[in-house]
Amino acid sequence: MMKVVGVTACPSGVAHTYMAAEALQLAGQKYNVDVKIETQGGAGIENELSREDIDAAVCVILSNDILIQNEDRFKGKKVLRVGVSEIMKKSEAIIKKIKQTFDNE
Repeated sequence: MMKVVGVTACPSGVAHTYMAAEALQLAGQKYNVDVKIETQGGAGIENELSREDIDAAVCVILSNDILIQNEDRFKGKKVLRVGVSEIMKKSEAIIKKIKQTFDNE
């Protein structure tokens, strides 16, 4: 199964951070893509991505409206940057596009 990882973070680090993460995970279920999202917010870093998670992923989604902590760990990976509000509106289209793009590689 294709794997995608990502990080969501917003200025307040509460509602939108988690809503964006959930939207991506639900879209992943719909398109049979394993999606693991780390959240960075008011509660700190939750569901932290491991080196193995990152290495196994075809790409990384960085959905942030603020600076993401430890972004250097994604060096060498294909990275898609999308605003938090865009993720909430277009998560299915984003996951579908990722699946189409990387199924052909």
